[in-house]
Amino acid sequence: MSFAPPRPPILILIAISAIGPAALNIFIPSMPGLVAAFNTDYATVQLTLTLYLLGLAVAQLVFGPLADRYGRRPVLLWGLGLYCLGSLLAALAPTIEALIAARVLQAIGGCVGLVVARAVVRDVWPRDEAASVLGLVTAAMAIAPAISPGIGGLLDGTFGWRAGFYVLIAAGAIVFVASARMLPETAPKGLAVPGVAGLALAYARVLKSRAFLGYALCSGCCAMAFFAFLAGAPYVVVEHLGYPPVVYGAAFAAISVGYMIGNMTANRLSVRIGAPRMVAYGTVFTMLGCTIVFTLALVGVEGMAALFLPMMLVAMGNGMLQPNAIAAAVSGVDPSAAGTASGAAGCLQMLLGGLAAQLVGVLHTGGGALPTGMVMLGGALVGTACYWLVARRA
Repeated sequence: MSFAPPRPPILILIAISAIGPAALNIFIPSMPGLVAAFNTDYATVQLTLTLYLLGLAVAQLVFGPLADRYGRRPVLLWGLGLYCLGSLLAALAPTIEALIAARVLQAIGGCVGLVVARAVVRDVWPRDEAASVLGLVTAAMAIAPAISPGIGGLLDGTFGWRAGFYVLIAAGAIVFVASARMLPETAPKGLAVPGVAGLALAYARVLKSRAFLGYALCSGCCAMAFFAFLAGAPYVVVEHLGYPPVVYGAAFAAISVGYMIGNMTANRLSVRIGAPRMVAYGTVFTMLGCTIVFTLALVGVEGMAALFLPMMLVAMGNGMLQPNAIAAAVSGVDPSAAGTASGAAGCLQMLLGGLAAQLVGVLHTGGGALPTGMVMLGGALVGTACYWLVARRA
């Protein structure tokens, strides 16, 4: 008799998926103020974002295969424990170097929910239905990233930047207890233990899939637009336009509304029209929004509306394409390698996100949104090409 894993509560998948993005977004409004708080420079503070994304990327390469071998539950619980520890160390950090190190540990633990959620969906739902479920999960989980910048800005202005990390400790503990009680094991049984050679072989098999490469690259490059915005927009809003961090946090809610609209569209239409068409539609919206941001910045049109309204289109496009592209990428490999494929896709996305953040940091000169718009448009162009030239032909 074949193994038929139970379907977990959607709420748990939402919670474990949201914990990492919440830690990313709640901290961003505080980044401009850390330059003065730690008597450091912009490039060093930027490492709290870039290395966080790098930690998310690299850890997924390990957590994916481990989740395939040892099961989704134990790997998730270990990761959540690391997340809580990293959050505590970040809250107590006496120096910018200690904060950067704590953020890396927080990222390593926080990424486990992203890997496990995608693998669990692949375990129990077929591809087009999996895209619909992922759309529902990410639409609902977008509430955390939507409100976390506003919460972070409010906490920063009222209690200081450390307060956000104490909130994350409490959230991580709640998710840990809920996962231990409510998440069933869904991994296929009887998989081999992955040694170093086994890990390399597993990833080699995944990377041989044209469908995986096309959809994963499309997902990662289009996500560059989002991460470039995260890296550059706080400095444009707080330092260049002169608004307090809480205003950036409140405005960011519009971005998350756009993302939720895209996700809900994916949830309603993915099964009906299929993942490939939804990815195609998502690239159109992403390209349109990035082109507008870049063009307005190029001709010198500034202001909150010039930055956030076109970014809503980018968010809508990513909301449509991300769940479908990830579902198609993970479904393009053998089911026994779902965790490995999930980790590889997530790693690629975060590596490209870190690259986008660092590029914005290198190009940033304290002025307007042009460096951010350049990186956003470049990522969208490459991501669109990956879909039409690779994924669509797979």
